[in-house]
Amino acid sequence: MTGALALSIALAAPTAAWASAAQCTVEVLTVQGTPVTVSYCITGAPRSTGTQEIIVPVVATYSAPGRSLRFTNELHFLAGEGVSRVLQSLDLSKLGLHGTLHLTLAYIQGLVHVEGALLTPGAITIK
Repeated sequence: MTGALALSIALAAPTAAWASAAQCTVEVLTVQGTPVTVSYCITGAPRSTGTQEIIVPVVATYSAPGRSLRFTNELHFLAGEGVSRVLQSLDLSKLGLHGTLHLTLAYIQGLVHVEGALLTPGAITIK
């Protein structure tokens, strides 16, 4: 009986580990001369929708000197791709800046990171 109990605990360990260790990326982008820190933390196991996409639960944090925003979101990526991308827009007025930051987010090897960033108006490439 002790062996069976040990086996069930060992099988449950990956699930428990996932819940306690969020996988995060942190990047600093310079927007209008101001450092903007962008962080995406995966907060749970990605799950299938039954179609050709997977849902990745994340907490996104955006911060500039003196201001910070935090959002819980579910990002929808294509399943079965080496790299899958989604677009997300951020109104920079909430960080004390002007314009909108359009982010291309990539999901690869279990992480979400900023692949590209464009500031509008003006279509200024940030990354």
